[in-house]
Amino acid sequence: MADEALFLLLHNEMVSGVYKSAEQGEVVSAATRPSRFTKDTARFKDELDIMKFICKDFWTTVFKKQIDNLRTNHQGIYVLQDNKFRLLTQMSAGKQYLEHASKYLAFTCGLIRGGLSNLGIKSIVTAEVSSMPACKFQVMIQKL
Repeated sequence: MADEALFLLLHNEMVSGVYKSAEQGEVVSAATRPSRFTKDTARFKDELDIMKFICKDFWTTVFKKQIDNLRTNHQGIYVLQDNKFRLLTQMSAGKQYLEHASKYLAFTCGLIRGGLSNLGIKSIVTAEVSSMPACKFQVMIQKL
């Protein structure tokens, strides 16, 4: 329980620091440090297997639960939906924070992108929040 609180505090301070730097004129690149979690993982047979790994094993390790829903158009676009995203639950009490919620998803977009990169998949990851604490991450696979 204490390690979870520390993780949440660290995350909040990272977001705050990045945006304070941006206000001072520095370049903001919130998703610059990819995760090394998947570095030694055996290769998967296809892209869908990799996305299932991200939704189950990777998400469980980082956020203590699996992704609630994975959808694909089978043309390189995946949507990962988390109905109770841990990093938004504390600020989900009111709608006044909805416009700021996307700032708190940049770190997670970087984690997803980094995990996929370590598995040899180049991607663009974006996030959206329509009602908190639920959020959707859209992963667009870039073909080489």
